[in-house]
Amino acid sequence: MADEEVVNGGTEDSEEKSQKKSAKHDSGAADLERVTDYAEEKEISTQDVSGAISLIGDQRNKQAAEKIAREKELLKVSIKKEDVDLIVREMEISRTKAERTLREHHGNVVKALVALTN
Repeated sequence: MADEEVVNGGTEDSEEKSQKKSAKHDSGAADLERVTDYAEEKEISTQDVSGAISLIGDQRNKQAAEKIAREKELLKVSIKKEDVDLIVREMEISRTKAERTLREHHGNVVKALVALTN
């Protein structure tokens, strides 16, 4: 019986060793799998970020173009020098602000003065 235990014990030991070796091998594969998953996630997130940045850039360009178009439209509005002088004198504001307010209200002095007082 003692001989059987040694044989059985030896068989069990070799099975445990082979299981430990395969476990080490499997853990290495699992580590490798995590690294590749991380790399794939990183690539995806980089694409998302670059897409978001380009979207923001497009929105800024659109807003800048709208602002320039608005400024060109305001420059087309004709205003009288006397009206600008009146607003500057009465409201005690800068000439540029008076001109802009008057242009925004299409040269209407009364509407410009009301807007400045409100």
